[in-house]
Amino acid sequence: MTQTPAPTPAPLHWKLVIDAGDPHAQADFWAAALRYTAEDNSALVERLLSLGALPGEATVEYHGRPAFRDLIAVRHPDDPYDPETGTGLGRRLLFQRVPEAKTVKNRLHLDLHTGEGLRAHEVARLEALGARVLHEVKEPSGTWVVMADPEGNEFCVQ
Repeated sequence: MTQTPAPTPAPLHWKLVIDAGDPHAQADFWAAALRYTAEDNSALVERLLSLGALPGEATVEYHGRPAFRDLIAVRHPDDPYDPETGTGLGRRLLFQRVPEAKTVKNRLHLDLHTGEGLRAHEVARLEALGARVLHEVKEPSGTWVVMADPEGNEFCVQ
């Protein structure tokens, strides 16, 4: 009797969740930084409001449409999303409101890869969006710039 091999499981769907004092400002920064799209959850928000499942104080206006007050995500523009909820089904960053400010070094960070000869231009573009340079690293393994987003979360530009 031959056994049929188990099917290879599909990769897991994931999102990186980032604590934020102002999730919508962080979403705007990271959408611009990564050239991502802020998710439009307005249809879901409106549906939940109409059903009484979401209180009005749990919403804000974001880019002219209703949004959740305490969370917002950005997604890669080429990735699929659920048109009924606006939720991305691929590469995403979700910003969730927390009451405390960032106080210590990140345990996880993003590395942005710019391509050959584009680092200085990209660092300047990110500074114009509100990031700041923390320091430059030059090691035998490579060079990169350590930056902080508007709320102080570190990331690297290679």
